[in-house]
Formats: sequence, C-alpha cells, structure tokens
Amino acid sequence: MERITKSASETKRLGEDFAKRIINKKYKKRDKKAFVICLKGDLGGGKTTFVQGFAKGLGIEGKVLSPTFVIMKKFSIPCIREKESFYRYLYHIDCYRIDSSKEVNSLGLKEIVSDPQNIVIIEWVDRIKEEWLSCTLSIQFHFIDEKTRRVIIKENGKTKNLSCY
Repeated sequence: MERITKSASETKRLGEDFAKRIINKKYKKRDKKAFVICLKGDLGGGKTTFVQGFAKGLGIEGKVLSPTFVIMKKFSIPCIREKESFYRYLYHIDCYRIDSSKEVNSLGLKEIVSDPQNIVIIEWVDRIKEEWLSCTLSIQFHFIDEKTRRVIIKENGKTKNLSCY
C-alpha cells in the first residue's frame, strides 16, 4: 500500500485507522509472536506522528512521545468495543540512539517480540541487525515537503493493501 498524507493530522489518522484494522483482524487470529511494525524514514518523516495515531486507534489515552532518550515505552492496551482485546501491550521503541546489539539485548526485546499479546513498533529499525527480529510489517516514510509524506506499507517485502488489515 502506498499513501500520500498532506498533514500531520492525516498521518495520525492513517495510524489510527491502521491500528483499528489490526485489532479487528488479529483479534481472531493468534500468532506465535508479537505483531511487529518496523518504521523506517528520515528524521521528521512522520514515524512518531504515525505512532501517536496508532496508539489512539488502540484506545490508549494520553500523550505518546518519541522514546528517543528512554529508548522504550510500554502502554497497556485497554478493552476495545466492550470486549477484551487479545493484545495486552503496545511497546514503542526508538533505536536512533542504539549503538550495539548489547543495548538491544538489555532491553529484553527478544522476549518482548516473542509474546503474541504484544504489538511492537520499532522506529529506526535499520540501526539494529538482529537475526531473530522479523517484522510483520515494514512502513517507510518518505519526506516530500514540509507537510507531505509518502507512506509505503509492506508485509514480508511485498507492498500490501491496507484493506488486508
């Protein structure tokens, strides 16, 4: 899927809609690992803005800020639509400041991605090269101009249609 967003609010809305689709699909399908979304793109490309909308789509209230300095934030996912969500936690990880595999291992990321009740979003995933880390989806953000972004969503290297989620 490829989408052009023309404002930060459109990028947030894309994230929100996407989260709702994943929750509805995944609620019926239980995999053996976390739902991992890997975000790539330049600084200011819209990654965190997308995550803010995504968190809102999961029903997470409050401010979602980039975890650049703390590396990782964990959010509880509330019940959705009067029934309990299969997912329990959203992990938002920013690898911009990661320098080595030791740092990734110390976060417990391997254990986090092995729990099927987690949704994990990793910004700057290209900074870590872990052989055990496989992304369910890869989302690339391309900076077109001050407000416009090109967003490409791929699953296993293939461009996906958002209606699949």
